[in-house]
Amino acid sequence: MTDTPGWASPGSAPSPEGREPGASGPAEPADRPGTAGPAPQAGAEAQDPGAKWSEDQPPPGHWPAPTGAPSPDQTPPPPPPGPGWDGRHPGGPGGWGGPVPGPGHAGYGQPGGYPAWGGGWGGPPPAAKPGVIPLRPLGVGEILDGAVSTMRAHWRAVLGIALAVALITDISMVVLQGLVLDDALARTSLDSRTATPDEVFRALRETMIGSGVVTVISAAAVIVATALLATITSRAVLGRPIGIGEAWRETRPQLPRLAGLLLLLGLIIGGVFVAGALPGLLVRQTGGSDAGGSALLALGLLGAVVVAMWLAIRYNLAAPALVLERQGAVKALGRSAKLVRGAWWRVLGIQALAWIISGIVSAIVTIPFAAVGAAVSGHGMNDFLTTGNGHVGWTFLIIRGIGSLIGTTLTLPISAGVTVLLYIDQRIRREALDLELARAAGVQDYGTGTPGAVPGS
Repeated sequence: MTDTPGWASPGSAPSPEGREPGASGPAEPADRPGTAGPAPQAGAEAQDPGAKWSEDQPPPGHWPAPTGAPSPDQTPPPPPPGPGWDGRHPGGPGGWGGPVPGPGHAGYGQPGGYPAWGGGWGGPPPAAKPGVIPLRPLGVGEILDGAVSTMRAHWRAVLGIALAVALITDISMVVLQGLVLDDALARTSLDSRTATPDEVFRALRETMIGSGVVTVISAAAVIVATALLATITSRAVLGRPIGIGEAWRETRPQLPRLAGLLLLLGLIIGGVFVAGALPGLLVRQTGGSDAGGSALLALGLLGAVVVAMWLAIRYNLAAPALVLERQGAVKALGRSAKLVRGAWWRVLGIQALAWIISGIVSAIVTIPFAAVGAAVSGHGMNDFLTTGNGHVGWTFLIIRGIGSLIGTTLTLPISAGVTVLLYIDQRIRREALDLELARAAGVQDYGTGTPGAVPGS
């Protein structure tokens, strides 16, 4: 494996005659010696190669039209422009200084010659597509479309796994919020006119703890779903069916390593936040200024968020690497870092787009359930949307949790599919994985012809 794409650039594949598609053929002389005189004697044709030329030659630069030969006393008209390259051909009139090919030398887009590429500069033929994506570097739209196509093609297995993961995560979040976070946030409600710095600090701490726990649960759900759906997505790329039972049998041996990956990622991200918050906490505990300690704490936490985001994208492809390459947790992190190197902003942009789409879909599903829950619980939407005391009842949490369960089941496959396809795309770009995928899919003669154009991404 090399670190470059495993195919030649468009137009570099040799033609059946051994020439480059864009190269002109050997120049034929327009006026050869000995052809303007009288007709050759009998038998001279076998002795003199030049005698094979007919006595009645067309004017220089004009060959007979492909439809027929001219009469001896009539000069043939110039051939019509071919539909290949804007009516011009290498070596033709208005082209690159030679004759237009005639019979036996048909050009691009002409009868008997090479087919025109889209009637102009349309690019080479499309790449092979045995499954949900073409086997070449992918554009943003192709990655998103591939994730949705995988969910449509294998909806039973995909939605079954997503539902199982969503049940565990959403039930955990409802129980956590009802038993712990709800009361904690209610105790830290503030009045901006009377709040003291200690109350502000306590409210900030409780809010960040609650938000952090919810974020950790959500991130763990995405990682687990990505690992479980990686096998299904890899089969969808090859155009092969797979059931939920087969996907589970292939993924189950990797679950201990996946648990180790989650633990390792949690320790890394937690260590970043501890390092960011530690200076501010030390200033406050050693009797320094409360305002200075709070400002330093806020600055440290902001820096920790930036570092955590950078690490999250750097290790974003670890889950599919762990499952599809049978790697351990540490090696999977290293593989992800290697594949993301030099493409961090691209991975962030595509993942952010997937998160935005998932968030919109989830909000469309969840908001009506939240409204119904607020109305049934007696709080009303005003109590739900305003700060108040932050307390909500179990009725609201359960009804909103049902909506969240449906939204998570629909959006987890999109987020997980985008991550797996990003992993495959980066391996195609870095390691020519498309060649191995083509062989696994049974694509004949892949890599010997001209590949499809690489879209902008």
